[in-house]
Amino acid sequence: MDSFSSSSTSSNGSSGQSTEVLMDQLKAQLAQAYAEEFLETVRSKCFAKCITKPGTSLSGSESSCISRCVDRYIEATGIISRALFSSPR
Repeated sequence: MDSFSSSSTSSNGSSGQSTEVLMDQLKAQLAQAYAEEFLETVRSKCFAKCITKPGTSLSGSESSCISRCVDRYIEATGIISRALFSSPR
């Protein structure tokens, strides 16, 4: 059963509260989708950049490259998020 088919939102008949619950569920699903997309982007870009000879394990240089690459993506995402959400509208 998915989170939208839950019957708990209509138990009290309050439209405002059910809308709030629905919005919270939507925000949670959007956050999860964003996190999955972010991880897939980081995974594919960092893999392409850092893994020169795919094998059964990572070399030391590949491991440190992946670590730096992920750190850069996380830092860049934070900078962009702060810029977007702190700008006057």
